[in-house]
Amino acid sequence: MVATDLEETQTDHEHVGYDRYKELKLLDDTKAGVKGLVDAGLSKLPKIFVRDSHELNISSSSSSSCAANFSIPVIDLGSLHKEGNSRHEIIQKVKEACEKWGFFQVVNHDIPESVLDEMLDGVRRFHEQDVEVKREFYSRDTTKRVFYNTNLNLYTAKEVNWKDTLYCVLAPGSLDPHQLPSICRDITIEYSDHVKKLSLTLLELLSEALGLESTYLKDIDCAKGVFMVGHYYPPCPEPELTWGLSGHTDSTFLTVLLQDQVGGLQVFHENQWLDITPIPGAFIINIGDMMQVITNDKFISAKHRVLAQKLGPRVSVACFLRQHIEDESPRTYGPIKELLTDENPAIYREINVTDLAKLIYTTKLDDDVSGLKHFRL
Repeated sequence: MVATDLEETQTDHEHVGYDRYKELKLLDDTKAGVKGLVDAGLSKLPKIFVRDSHELNISSSSSSSCAANFSIPVIDLGSLHKEGNSRHEIIQKVKEACEKWGFFQVVNHDIPESVLDEMLDGVRRFHEQDVEVKREFYSRDTTKRVFYNTNLNLYTAKEVNWKDTLYCVLAPGSLDPHQLPSICRDITIEYSDHVKKLSLTLLELLSEALGLESTYLKDIDCAKGVFMVGHYYPPCPEPELTWGLSGHTDSTFLTVLLQDQVGGLQVFHENQWLDITPIPGAFIINIGDMMQVITNDKFISAKHRVLAQKLGPRVSVACFLRQHIEDESPRTYGPIKELLTDENPAIYREINVTDLAKLIYTTKLDDDVSGLKHFRL
């Protein structure tokens, strides 16, 4: 029914004044997300999903020029704890990836591939279960530790993205397992334990890549908060008109991403969009805005996006290492003093992730991609 209503609204606004809020509310009130539109047989994208013609022309040309001879670094962690120069070599590779790309993939990370597959399946099961069960978790109350919706910034974004998301605050504090959907509860707990351990290993490598003690980033609470999201990108009837996920940077310290083999993730590197080819069993790691701040631009937070596709669904699971946004007195961060010199003075004032998140979610993502320029000295 809502698919028909939205298509009718689409037709109406071509002749009379377009009520954007009405169309957004119509989608939101279904509590069935984008998948609900697909299940209802939607054949034409409602205007809320369609990018304006100028951006469509730009994105069309940039999508077609994606370079095939570039790929983000792949770092093998298998020899991390072996004797010799293995750890030093891995740290050098991490350092180069963080400075030049802001993105890399890791393999041989000791997390069983069966756990990764089951986590992806768990997210898929949640989004594909009976809509009446799923609706119980639908909310726009971001103080909840577990909730689901379509587009976190639905009412402030310029265009709605073609995805639905399950959100889980895994840390700080312990999450009551019964708050998690039963359909993916056990694997979420098991997977999060593995990823938290991997995240600490990654922060050690980043710390050493900065010339600091291995526990430095952990000790300043870069892993205190863990926010997990399970994205579900349904097949799109007109993928050339919209995004799975608009171009953006992450506001976090670090992101640990698991994706299936459908593809569609791209990173902006050297003024061109590059496909990130899925590698079975690999994690994609990317630097977030807060890490760029505390490293004083030594490590870069790169813009990335997800293409909408006729193939699908595409499923991904991202774990964001961040401060907890709901903290009453969040810690402030500025450039790490040990990294500063007379030749390399601080270029950012002290900020906290709440300030950054408010900026991102109350403005348009594409108007100012990371928002970091607002915090430069």
